[in-house]
Amino acid sequence: MLFNHFSSYPTFQVFLGFIVAAALTMVIMPAWIKLLKRTHVGQQVRADGPESHLVKQGTPTMGGVIMLVAVIITTLLVATPSIELASALVATILIGALGLFDDASKVVHERSLGLTPKGKLIGQFAVSILFTLVVVNVCHVAPTVQIPFLPVIDLGVLTTTLPIAGGIDIPWLYAVFCAILLAGMSNAVNLTDGLDGLAAGTVMVSMLVMGAIAYASDILPLAVFGATIAGACVGFLWFNAYPADIFMGDTGSLALGMALGCIAMITKTEIVSLIIGGLFVAEALSVVIQVLHYRRTHTRIFLMAPLHHHFEKKGWSEVKVVIRFWIISAVLAGIGFSIFFIQPFVS
Repeated sequence: MLFNHFSSYPTFQVFLGFIVAAALTMVIMPAWIKLLKRTHVGQQVRADGPESHLVKQGTPTMGGVIMLVAVIITTLLVATPSIELASALVATILIGALGLFDDASKVVHERSLGLTPKGKLIGQFAVSILFTLVVVNVCHVAPTVQIPFLPVIDLGVLTTTLPIAGGIDIPWLYAVFCAILLAGMSNAVNLTDGLDGLAAGTVMVSMLVMGAIAYASDILPLAVFGATIAGACVGFLWFNAYPADIFMGDTGSLALGMALGCIAMITKTEIVSLIIGGLFVAEALSVVIQVLHYRRTHTRIFLMAPLHHHFEKKGWSEVKVVIRFWIISAVLAGIGFSIFFIQPFVS
């Protein structure tokens, strides 16, 4: 860690992570955009999407690569090394690599869909289960779930211990729960990334709050990690604000969702994170509800899913949808943090 003499000033260390990640993203991104334009690496737009999105065809994508580079460099420079940080960072990088493969597939085949949903889910579940086993066995995170203001639920009741390396515990119920949580949050952020500035802005808000929770939980390395991701989102927003010069692609959105879920698991705020990231949950649910309802009735509940496209179809401008969704995200993040803060006094 280059800035180890700042470790005695944890608040400044978190702030430094935010600033350095934002600065790195803003400095490196212009060169990345030029490279993508020169090599004709651009976004493929959905044929059934809003007509106003047709102008986005060919806009450079995979901006998430630079966001991840900024997060990795900043984390290594600023954060104090820890097992929790390393596990969250590696899981984020692995899912980012999966997203990069997905983005590359879209570009090569010139289509809006890359990997098959099944292939993507297999990769997400594999990384999620591996991360769960690491945090349970190495970081000693309890296989429990805390629903706010209710007794803790023990999901470690069905645990198998493998006689390897001194014993590896596999808490089956908790592993399934976390795999669904991590893969679900990753896909939810991915679904939210459909308008200029929407995913970056909402993830920034959520990550600031998750970083604050890690800070309050005395897990400083994770607080710095959350701050670096929020900073990278701010730096990216400079180029992704309407009209966008670049999109983050699945490289960024899948990784951001995974990082959010990782922090939630380690800080034991799995349920609270669903409130903090409530906008992402709503976006994902709108797609699930739309698909299930259409299969049964051949009619649609929403004009278009995910939810942000529904409001576009209702006549809202892209900028209005984004700003109002930012506001909703901030309110939900505030509610989630308030619940986290007052829960110990009520329980």
